[in-house]
Amino acid sequence: MMDIALKAIADPRRREILRLVSLSELPATDIASHFSDVSRSAISQHLGVLRSANLVRERRDGNRRLYRVNDEEMARLRIFLDQYWSGGLDRLKTAAEAAEKRKK
Repeated sequence: MMDIALKAIADPRRREILRLVSLSELPATDIASHFSDVSRSAISQHLGVLRSANLVRERRDGNRRLYRVNDEEMARLRIFLDQYWSGGLDRLKTAAEAAEKRKK
């Protein structure tokens, strides 16, 4: 599931959509209004990708669909990325320290 989420956030427009719906629950039309260069249909497709990745939740209110960030899934993604980067940085630090010792 993490691969799907990572692919979903690879697109800058989807990251912007996540930012918007992290601030408040919004209908697709309001989300689309933030993108002058993207059609409403394309925004709906982006929302579908984010829903499939479980990064946004959809709620129906009459004939409207409202979107908001899925805080739990975003927290899992943040933990994964933190572990990924901190592990990589630890390995880099160890390699740099070993290289420095070999120079002496």
